[in-house]
Amino acid sequence: MIQAISVTGLAVFTGFTGLMSLGHAAFIAVGAYTAAICTKTYGLPFIAAIPLAAIMAGLVSLVIGIPTLRAKLRSDYFTIATLGFGEAVRVLLENLSITNGARGLASLTKYSTLPRAAIALAIVVFLAKNFVFSRYGRMAIAIREDHVAAEMAGINLFNVRLRSLFFSAVCAGVGGAFHAHYIAFIQPNMFTNVQSTLLTASVVAGGIGSLTGPVIAALLFASIPELLRAAEMWRLVVYGGVLVAIMVLRPQGIFGYREINHLFRRKRPAVVAEAAGSSADGGDDS
Repeated sequence: MIQAISVTGLAVFTGFTGLMSLGHAAFIAVGAYTAAICTKTYGLPFIAAIPLAAIMAGLVSLVIGIPTLRAKLRSDYFTIATLGFGEAVRVLLENLSITNGARGLASLTKYSTLPRAAIALAIVVFLAKNFVFSRYGRMAIAIREDHVAAEMAGINLFNVRLRSLFFSAVCAGVGGAFHAHYIAFIQPNMFTNVQSTLLTASVVAGGIGSLTGPVIAALLFASIPELLRAAEMWRLVVYGGVLVAIMVLRPQGIFGYREINHLFRRKRPAVVAEAAGSSADGGDDS
């Protein structure tokens, strides 16, 4: 669920806005360190550290978002920029005294529990749904489909993309706060490009244009390595095999452009036929 919190934010940015990011591990790291410093150094309660971690991660996203999105970087160029930004943040954390450098922060209190993580995930998914169905969410979808046509229609590409990036970074910051207080130890080398790649893989495998799909994929990809931990190195082979199988058998992702509630919506043929008959009768009477 902690992994799914961060994936939900990236699903909004990548799946609905159409920009690929390989630097979201940096926002997770910022959220993790902010929450850890707040609780360990300053003695703040965990419930107060979570929003601070989210806000800090959101502010850091502006550092990379404003220059790159204003320059209208897209596709591979933006992805490379986020990749370099993620590495820069990791190196910065290794050389700051407040983060204890490469040694990291240890002996953190385990505030992260299953009920708290479940509540946080539900709130994040609810906010993501509201964002997607808001005015800015619909503009983000238009930009994803055709950014040239969207700009000609009067949509501010920079404004919409920056809002989407900020929201995804806030979600990653919340996930980082829970991650730090679940492992009870953090150091910079835990937040590498590998973690960013796994987040992106969850979004793509779950389905571009879906919120619940990436969440299910995140739960699946986080569970497989743990369930097969006894298999040692072979568990990563199985992990990769599952990802390849999804890409081959379901190139549109597990859910594609659908949400999980659409799977349970089935029209009853009798009702549909009856409704069609009623419409025909009404047309004859008129």
